[in-house]
Amino acid sequence: MSTQTISVDFPNDILLALNESENDLKERIKITLAIQLYKLQKLTIGKAAQLSGMSRFEFEKELSKNKISISNLNEEDVLSDIEKLK
Repeated sequence: MSTQTISVDFPNDILLALNESENDLKERIKITLAIQLYKLQKLTIGKAAQLSGMSRFEFEKELSKNKISISNLNEEDVLSDIEKLK
């Protein structure tokens, strides 16, 4: 299994406008992408954490900071599980 790296270069005026280094911007984009893919249920929380470059715990803290649930269970799932336990 091979891994591919995507290289993106940002214009200097964009970096100046954002007052960020290119590395900082790339890191922020990776985290934002991982969060979005997790929210869309395209990636599990573990894979999204891997994409973000964070540990799972750090990624869960980032989700919490952004008010995003770390569980994809809905009310129906929880009620179904309760019935199964009876």
